[in-house]
Amino acid sequence: MDLSYPHPGFHFLVVFELLPQFPYDTRWQEVSGLTVSTEFESWPEGGENRYAHQLPKNLQFGELVLKRGKFMGSGVLHWARKAMEQFEYKPTNVLISLLDDEHLPIYNWYVVGAVPKRLEVSGINAGSNEILVESLALQYQYFKYYDPASVALDAAAAITGSVGVSI
Repeated sequence: MDLSYPHPGFHFLVVFELLPQFPYDTRWQEVSGLTVSTEFESWPEGGENRYAHQLPKNLQFGELVLKRGKFMGSGVLHWARKAMEQFEYKPTNVLISLLDDEHLPIYNWYVVGAVPKRLEVSGINAGSNEILVESLALQYQYFKYYDPASVALDAAAAITGSVGVSI
């Protein structure tokens, strides 16, 4: 693996913690919405009118959108339809892994508490030769990012912090 270039984003795997699952449930064409931003709260300084402190309040996570060609037989689609048609929402976790050329995970995003928010099917048009694409939007609580390099950096920081290295 060449570390001098950014990793391409076309080889990935999406795994839902659901049963039953079918072979097509891990195959998605596109994943978007792994976003997090900080909401800030304004806090005025006593006796100072020129500015107010901006203090972090909480985190806001985006809407996770998965797209793929329409397949017959899908445990994920059954889970989503059950939520939307019967109003039976059962949160699940989702693991999104960017894979290397040997199909091993390089980066992982663990999405917690996902529930279906929107299910969409692309337009059906007799005049075009396009595949039918389904989109599944998920609302989730938060995600955790696992990067092997950051784990190594955290371990190194823990070791150096406990040893008390000084220069």
